[in-house]
Amino acid sequence: MNEEQILKGRLIDLAKRAYQQNIYTYSNFLSAPELSLLDDIKEEISFIHHECFGGNELSERQLVGFGSEDEFGYTNPFPIQVIKITPIQEKFSDVLNHRDFLGALMHLGIERDTLGDILTKEKTAYLFCLDSIAGYICQELTKVKHTHVKCEMADMNIPALTPSLVDEKFPVASLRLDGIIASLLKCSRSEALSLFTDKCVTLNGRVTGRNSIILKEGDVFSIRGHGKFIFEHSGGSTRKGKIYVHIKRYV
Repeated sequence: MNEEQILKGRLIDLAKRAYQQNIYTYSNFLSAPELSLLDDIKEEISFIHHECFGGNELSERQLVGFGSEDEFGYTNPFPIQVIKITPIQEKFSDVLNHRDFLGALMHLGIERDTLGDILTKEKTAYLFCLDSIAGYICQELTKVKHTHVKCEMADMNIPALTPSLVDEKFPVASLRLDGIIASLLKCSRSEALSLFTDKCVTLNGRVTGRNSIILKEGDVFSIRGHGKFIFEHSGGSTRKGKIYVHIKRYV
């Protein structure tokens, strides 16, 4: 049995336990390719409501939660905590990136699936993690690279976690997703195609290998390592017949 089959079985078991015991159940944090496995088992878990959430609307790593207020008669929040990680002395801090924070957390022996996204804002990071591991992280994470840091629980609704959108407009030959990505990233079509092969592209929350799909207004797509985008609309054309597309980029 491979890892995908094991994960599918685990999700089905969570759905059954929620249904049989009338309680909310949750997976650990799943990556976009792992979340896409839900499509393969949707008929097997159709007897109960499920939804995905990772802390905010930009989250790539998310939990799957089974159950709803209509089914159980009560609500229950996702077991996610936000931790703010800041240098103790900012002026002496290293320049820290996502990999630095993740490496420091892995050094503590923490399982990757207990951790969600890590959002970096200058020298500060906001970590989404399971409630059950938050206290341990706040107590044990004291250093990232050569920088001494402090950790504190944060409100999930703080302004620093609110994404903003930037408008972008550029011409494309067609509204195919691979062509739009090539223009957006200023790369070749073959480089854009490799992103699909490497499962780096998600469309409306699911990994997609359909590079030729035509985008519709409101479609949300993300490219691993490059960000998340909303396809707003197309309109107007260049003298050479290319179509202008309007995209909103999350920043």
